[in-house]
Amino acid sequence: MRFMRSASLCAALAIFALAPATAQDHRQHDRSTPAASPYAGMELRPVKALSDQQIADLRAGRGMGLALAAELNGYPGPAHTLELADALMLSDKQREQTQALFDAMKAESIPIGERIIAEESALDRLFHDRQVTRASLDAATTRIGAAEGELRAAHLRYHLAMMDILSPPQIARYQELRGYASHDAHGGMHHHAE
Repeated sequence: MRFMRSASLCAALAIFALAPATAQDHRQHDRSTPAASPYAGMELRPVKALSDQQIADLRAGRGMGLALAAELNGYPGPAHTLELADALMLSDKQREQTQALFDAMKAESIPIGERIIAEESALDRLFHDRQVTRASLDAATTRIGAAEGELRAAHLRYHLAMMDILSPPQIARYQELRGYASHDAHGGMHHHAE
């Protein structure tokens, strides 16, 4: 008899335990209340396609991950090289050269970033004002794409230029300090040694 009561109690507890999950699952599939879009709130942004952070990054000439092809394949960037200058034991000459590259990168990338913001704003206005046509859309997105390509190339060029400033051991140390592992010619992983 005790066994039956225990079994009944366990069954009842299992049903009660599942009931909230079942009810919750039912609510998730209820189509009468649509879920909010992940874009909700973005319609209030001044430039719909760009977040405040993206605008700030473009105006400051930050890389925004545009140079990952270089960075993650062993081509250090000037900004992070300057941040790690002491750990990399940069000479005075290397610091000056790296600072000059960093300054040149900013001087080149900031105007391109401003152009991207302006072009995205123009595209936004075309849609907002209901003036967009196939031709204006194609022209606007072509300009934006070209500017984005210029910006990416600019950042990548400065990673490439860093290879003429740093020694191979410094490049290996940079990768170590940044927490990267690299691939050998056969696709295997290994860490660079000093």
